[in-house]
Amino acid sequence: MKKYLIIITTLSIGFSSYAQKPDMVLSLDEAIQIALKNSYNTKASKNNVLSAKETVWETTATGLPQISASINYQNFIKQPVSLLPAAAFDNTASVVETVEDYFDIQSNRDPASPDGFIPVVFGTQQNLNASVTLTQLLFDGSYLVGLQASRAYLKISEQANKKTELLTREAVVNAYGSVLVTEKSIAILEGNITVLEKNLEDAKKIYENGFNEQEDVEQLEITFGTLKNQLHNMQRMKGIAYQMLNLSIGVSINTSVILTDSLDSLAETNINLGLISEPFNMSNHIDLKIAENDRESKRLMMQLEKSKALPSLSAFVNYGKQAFSDTFTFFRGNQQWFDSSLMGVSLNVPIFSSLGRRARTAQARIALETSDIRLEETKQRLSLLAEKAKNEYQLSIENYTTAKRNVELSERIEKKQRIKFFEGISSSFDLLQAQNQLYTQQQNYVQSMLEVIAKKAALETALNIPIK
Repeated sequence: MKKYLIIITTLSIGFSSYAQKPDMVLSLDEAIQIALKNSYNTKASKNNVLSAKETVWETTATGLPQISASINYQNFIKQPVSLLPAAAFDNTASVVETVEDYFDIQSNRDPASPDGFIPVVFGTQQNLNASVTLTQLLFDGSYLVGLQASRAYLKISEQANKKTELLTREAVVNAYGSVLVTEKSIAILEGNITVLEKNLEDAKKIYENGFNEQEDVEQLEITFGTLKNQLHNMQRMKGIAYQMLNLSIGVSINTSVILTDSLDSLAETNINLGLISEPFNMSNHIDLKIAENDRESKRLMMQLEKSKALPSLSAFVNYGKQAFSDTFTFFRGNQQWFDSSLMGVSLNVPIFSSLGRRARTAQARIALETSDIRLEETKQRLSLLAEKAKNEYQLSIENYTTAKRNVELSERIEKKQRIKFFEGISSSFDLLQAQNQLYTQQQNYVQSMLEVIAKKAALETALNIPIK
């Protein structure tokens, strides 16, 4: 029996360990690489590129040979009647072969037909027509411009995809850092609560012995309750932070993830003062290229409207077969088929559109002028954003250095005030101030580390630094 209990216990521990195994173990760089492949934004952006490529081919195909086939079957429920002049049958030698035929026509004449006409039915009740047509565009100015415009659209889609990758990197850095900030805050709060809980117990004992006032104990209880509420809130936020990270990298929000990078190590490794002095090369910036291609697409749209005033020329070749019968005998071997073939050229010359083309061309010209304005705005905005990002990154480094020093000072001050309080030298109010100052500086320090990481990512995006 004891043997079976050992086996069951071993298996239970094994299954428990397997169940607790995380789905993913990620460093920040690994999270970024996964996001570039799996995030929802990057997937949608890549699909836009694929769609643009298909658009280019769709436009190209309109200038290539086009083949179409058609089959038309007709069955007259009641065949149409045509009227022939009766005078035409007076010449019996040319129209009617026998006298009997002439009198047959006259005797079968419909009394409702107009005088001087004979009703006649032409053709058979059923007919089948099958044909194949080959068309080829010979010249169309709008086709050539449209082909260039589709290629410009493809470039814009590809550049938008690169922009999406840069923004994805920045989003993952912020999400990864937010998780680390939450975990760091929880660790700090737990440490503060442990120290404060011991202080509270000591204060209660001192109060019970009559060496301090009840207010001192109550003041510590207030602080203790506040810290516990903050800890509970951070613990709830931790789950949300992990889900936000999962969402940013494109995996299920319920995926279990373990992060291998620490907040302290990332803050230190992301301090790079060389980025601040790095020159800003606007010519290769992805936002500028997108704006330039947008301007080019507007120029092509204006050319397209102008080209619609040019004639278009196309050629076609048609071949078909026709069969006629009063019954459905088209698939019998003895059915007679009649061939037909046609070749031609079609020239379409626009002459007058009631100034509609002029209005569309004017709209395209205004859109081009607007894109020129936006292009200049983009140049100015990119320069400003680069300087702003450098200043914010430098400030984040300075704040981090200051916050790190302030935490050390606040810890020493709080420790001294705690010793004085229990020695009866200082009041609970002095201890409360020292504690609140310590908690504030700790939170500032944690936030300053995230700012260093996030502001560096923002600066890399502003400077268009490619993803490694």
